[in-house]
Amino acid sequence: MKKSAQPLNPAGPRPRARRSRTPVSVVTGGAGFLGSHLVDRLLERGHRVIVLDNLVTGSVDNIAHHAGDPAFRFIHQDVTEYLFLDGPVDYVWHFASPASPVDYLELPIQTLKVGSLGTHKALGLALHKRARFLLASTSEVYGDPTVHPQPETYWGNVNPIGPRGCYDEAKRFAEALTMAYHNEHGLETRIVRIFNTYGPRMRMNDGRVVPAFIAAALRNKPLTVYGDGRQTRSFCYCSDLIEGVYRLMMSDYPLPVNIGNPVEMTMLEFAEAVIRAVGSRSRIVFRPLPADDPKQRRPDITRAQNLLKWNPQVPLSEGLEKTIAWFRSKLKAGTGSAR
Repeated sequence: MKKSAQPLNPAGPRPRARRSRTPVSVVTGGAGFLGSHLVDRLLERGHRVIVLDNLVTGSVDNIAHHAGDPAFRFIHQDVTEYLFLDGPVDYVWHFASPASPVDYLELPIQTLKVGSLGTHKALGLALHKRARFLLASTSEVYGDPTVHPQPETYWGNVNPIGPRGCYDEAKRFAEALTMAYHNEHGLETRIVRIFNTYGPRMRMNDGRVVPAFIAAALRNKPLTVYGDGRQTRSFCYCSDLIEGVYRLMMSDYPLPVNIGNPVEMTMLEFAEAVIRAVGSRSRIVFRPLPADDPKQRRPDITRAQNLLKWNPQVPLSEGLEKTIAWFRSKLKAGTGSAR
């Protein structure tokens, strides 16, 4: 007879005893921007790492520096397909998904499939291996928020059939499925809601504001600001984000946690900051605001501060300097437009 579902326990199910051996982590989407930085951190922390990626938006260039490392393995596979791995797995980090407007507007069905079928397969792997599972969710689950800043208790304001709906709803479904596995199967699960993050290894043509502005500024081309430029964002450097994600996985908290930088600025202010940091001759041009584009986006990180003792450490000026240097080197090498 089917076991009845257990009520949600905010402290999570009792952790299983970890073996006294090298921990094994599976990272779906590990050849992507954030996934590859997570891979770096895990290897630094002594994990064996298995990356699963179909390279639709990821690139082997992001993980090529680990070639030959016996602790690293890359498997070219779509996470929506059946996942079979020999040997033990301790942690599954589900980062696979298109994550920029250009990608999920071009690949709406694939985006929905990786959020649904891909999450189901990754959860199934974690359940089979008795591994802990972390879902990389997003601030997009809040949609165009009517509450500011956004706490984890806010349910969001999402248009399910709008141009961003394929990404927003895929992540909302992925969160629901993750909690269902937690409640029904007692799986150890974690959910991180990632706010705007930037840094080296972003694709110059991926459509997100940081690479778009930096690429334009480096070429002395106009920076496009939508609407009147008063809509706000907050920007977290990738190393800060990955530290927060790692702490969350190693915690005992199964409910969603915002990870992002709460320092808020308008798009116009950010464009001006990029132009100054690059030393560019670019000007700013204005275009109509896209449909369903959030007017405000800023995380309430109280939960992360209290539970994980986490705060972002890298100021925007420092993060921009590192990111601009990386993009400048890619342009010089002629690889700035690579996916």
